[in-house]
Amino acid sequence: MGSTEDDHFQKKHHDPFKTKYMLIKFLLIIISTNLLTIYIFTGLLSPAASAADSTILLLLRELNHTQTELSVTRSQADNLNLQLQTTNKLVETLVAELIHFQQTPDSNSDDISEEVQLATGPHKLPLGINSRTGIDSMYPSVGGACWKFPDELAQYMNYKVGGECPTDDVFAQKLQMKGCEPLPRRRCRSKSPIGYTDPKPLPDSLWSTPSDTSIVWDPYTCKSYKCLIDRKHAPGFYDCKDCFDLNFREKSRWILDKSLDYGMDNVIAMRPKGTIRIGLDIGGGAGTFAARMKERNVTIITTSMNIDGPFNSFIASRGLISLHLSVSERLPFFENTLDIVHSMHIMSNWIPEMMLEFIMYDVFRVLRPGGVFWLDRFFCFGSQMNSTYVPMLDRVGFNRLRWNVGKKLDKGKDEWYFSALLEKPMT
Repeated sequence: MGSTEDDHFQKKHHDPFKTKYMLIKFLLIIISTNLLTIYIFTGLLSPAASAADSTILLLLRELNHTQTELSVTRSQADNLNLQLQTTNKLVETLVAELIHFQQTPDSNSDDISEEVQLATGPHKLPLGINSRTGIDSMYPSVGGACWKFPDELAQYMNYKVGGECPTDDVFAQKLQMKGCEPLPRRRCRSKSPIGYTDPKPLPDSLWSTPSDTSIVWDPYTCKSYKCLIDRKHAPGFYDCKDCFDLNFREKSRWILDKSLDYGMDNVIAMRPKGTIRIGLDIGGGAGTFAARMKERNVTIITTSMNIDGPFNSFIASRGLISLHLSVSERLPFFENTLDIVHSMHIMSNWIPEMMLEFIMYDVFRVLRPGGVFWLDRFFCFGSQMNSTYVPMLDRVGFNRLRWNVGKKLDKGKDEWYFSALLEKPMT
């Protein structure tokens, strides 16, 4: 018995062939399982993996697109923020202006004298709303810049109502030059010359020195016409230094035609006979251009300021029309009404470029079609002529009838004059 069991045990546990067979079988099972797993994951699941990859790529594209849109939105937000800041500044400016206007005479502010309030209005129409104009009040014309100088304005309006006006011509003119133009009206009487006599009759008055009693001399350094005539030999600079002497250079102006100096008869002859009838001389000094034109039956209004002398009074004494008007004020004429506008020396490079362009367009406005703008001895530097002033005149729209250029020789610098006859186009 014992031996049989031992044999069985040995056969069961020590058969080398069977053991080897079992190991091989086990290995095959493991390999098969791994192959099956690889097959399943590489074969069956690969389409799902590809779909997942596509989804991820799509999400990445959407994310990039969203980031781009966010960048654009952020840029737009920055621009809107900048515009908002600008708008806030404009609103602040408008609020400040509103406060300023609320402090004008309409508000009856205690800071403004009663006389200023009365002079600047408004004043209700006694018959109510005017059916033709649609207004129920009148607003006197006062320069907007007057409100920038309240102390000077108050000084100008400080006088005895119904009495004699202060002799403050120089002060008033400085206020005008600051842009307070027109000045408000005043309820006082201007001073009259002592011993006034009637002027000389036309045409003698055109070339005669007026009487000293025709002028109130208080505002001026010179107290007689002899003083004004003699100062052409005095040192120093004066506005229109020798033009009060009517027997000196004034006597020969615009007679001969050569280079920069145009003869008046030649200019008039460029237009059909009799069509140069009315016009304007801007900054016309002592009024000699108007006197020459009057001899040719042309009516010229002369604008002038009383700088260094009584120019407006002198022009009027010659029997001519003067306007006490600075070059910065809008011309007081309707459009398309004047045959000729002339200016000598006053229009030059001392005037700021933008202001000068406004003046040129204003001249264009008041000239009739075919009217002539005579720009007489315009002064500038050589570098300015073609870069600034020629393009400016072209922009305004004048046609050139005549053009002459000459160098200013007295100082040896790059300084030039040009004279021009310019026409407002017919259409």
